[in-house]
Amino acid sequence: MIGAVRIPTAHRFATAQIEPDHQVELWERHNAESLIALACRPPVAGSFAAVEVNLQLERVHLARVRGTRHLVERSAELVEDKPTDAIAVYLAITGEALFEQDGHRRVLRPGQLLLCDADRPFLRGFGRGLEELAVKVPRSEFSALTGLVTVPTPVVVDVGAGENPYGRALARMTGRAVRRDRPVPADEQAVVELVSVLAASGHVALPVAHRAVARTFIEEHFTDPTLRAADIASGTGVSERHLSRLFAAAGTSVPAHVLSRRLDAAYSMLASDPAGDLRTADVASRCGFTSLAYFSRTFRERFGITAGEVRARAV
Repeated sequence: MIGAVRIPTAHRFATAQIEPDHQVELWERHNAESLIALACRPPVAGSFAAVEVNLQLERVHLARVRGTRHLVERSAELVEDKPTDAIAVYLAITGEALFEQDGHRRVLRPGQLLLCDADRPFLRGFGRGLEELAVKVPRSEFSALTGLVTVPTPVVVDVGAGENPYGRALARMTGRAVRRDRPVPADEQAVVELVSVLAASGHVALPVAHRAVARTFIEEHFTDPTLRAADIASGTGVSERHLSRLFAAAGTSVPAHVLSRRLDAAYSMLASDPAGDLRTADVASRCGFTSLAYFSRTFRERFGITAGEVRARAV
């Protein structure tokens, strides 16, 4: 089917199977090709172990990174040689991370999220290793929503319970998209909007912030078959009419967006079930569908393939 949606899959890279003398070299090459070019400096040669899961969406890049003790630097020379033209986000899961840029020094602790301009030189240090989530948003996407060309100074927010709701939503969405078991495809536009609000809240139009909240509410509730526009409007703090205008401005509607999120989640669930334990009807039900016939029809319309075929390919 022409124009059928494709759900991207994550790719894993690890240094474990690489000869110790080449681990750093190949890790740097991988990051330059997949995420952001960095110079990596472990404390002892041949002692570096790291794993990175990368998920390239249409515009946004998501990743989950684990590594032993090391430093990374994005020097002025590296920026000039390999510009990324993007805003970067790092969320610490375990391990503290030192961050230096433009004379500003911060220590990022687990549960904190940092946003910065990836084309302004910086240094990061992981004294006890790290596990973190990373997001890369093209500068053009960020500028379109904020009118800014950079993040003037690094922004740090807490994403724990009761803390910054935008940061918490971004962390949850990214984490679910790059997890190993039954990942949930990220709402790419929501990622862009959340990053823009977090990095430059004073420069983002209120409708964008409202839409980001609405998309986040939908992410947490789309598996509920009783979810209605009234529920989303109430959870967002706007009227149903205003909610409809918010999504119309983004070229869609509330029902269409909810349906697309349910279908994307179903596709991912089917594709990541190699044991074939889940029946198609089970997947449809778990993703908020009450009619198997409606699910099957809309699934084929969106992906150009039946749910059964996706499930068969995964086995």
